[in-house]
Amino acid sequence: MRVLFMGSGEVACPALKRLAADASYTIAAVVTQPDRPKGRNRVVAPCPVKSLSVELGFPVMTPERIGAPDAVDAIRALTPDIIVVAAYGQYIKPEILDLPPHKAINIHPSLLPRYRGASPIQWAIANGDKETGVTILYVSKEMDAGDIILQEPYPIDDEDTAETLSRKLAERGAHLLIQALNAIRSGHAPRTPQDEHAVTYVSKLTKEDGRVDWAWPARVIRNRLRGFTPWPGCYTYLNGAMLKIGEARVEEAAGAPGEVLACDKEGPLIATGDQALRLLRVQPEGKAMMTGAAYLCGHALKEGERLG
Repeated sequence: MRVLFMGSGEVACPALKRLAADASYTIAAVVTQPDRPKGRNRVVAPCPVKSLSVELGFPVMTPERIGAPDAVDAIRALTPDIIVVAAYGQYIKPEILDLPPHKAINIHPSLLPRYRGASPIQWAIANGDKETGVTILYVSKEMDAGDIILQEPYPIDDEDTAETLSRKLAERGAHLLIQALNAIRSGHAPRTPQDEHAVTYVSKLTKEDGRVDWAWPARVIRNRLRGFTPWPGCYTYLNGAMLKIGEARVEEAAGAPGEVLACDKEGPLIATGDQALRLLRVQPEGKAMMTGAAYLCGHALKEGERLG
């Protein structure tokens, strides 16, 4: 079976590797994003999928617009049997999805129809969920709304961040992808319509999502911190200066939301709407991330001050 792979982010790499290792499938080409400026110095560099594709020796296409006529013609000329989409990052027009006889399938890191949209992993953690999963589905005109082929639940560990959970789900998604492709190839792939009454949506994260409201319960703030790591992170303000929070622990204590309750060797203890949050790692504006204790050594934070 000839596969056209479309992906760009690091989370798409395990699926591409798994496909490359399976003799039942031939990678006709990889469609990914053009090289972009990256890092503090804005050096132009390829995305992870392009780097991996070059390493594996696959033909690579990097159209600025996947729906441009020349891009559509190039895909048509490849005569793929199926398109596999994993964290690609562009809207794919129906005229492309309809080119292969087996259409297009997508790897989505949630238990659809829950968490359709751009940030399902982040919000599953931020909302305090104990379980998420991976869904392999047919790509449809409406985002993440296609029929489900296979689905597998996956637990969320209390220490998981969006970064660690993304890696875990990427590996499970790669495994589930091969199962789905094998079922399609054999002609026995299920097509289960999604329950539209159970749909929930999540939007793309913004910087403002990381701003801490100290009136929230401590556990809510910690969940958002885990879900928004590495981006946008969580942050607050002290005397007008931003203070990023890198790691925190929920503790039993009470006070006015945002009030500094203690300043000791473990770091600042801050009151929330319910319980308190120990700031174990923080990053002052213009500085590197440091322990809460190290922060207190260089900053005269006092009990009774207010953050936020």
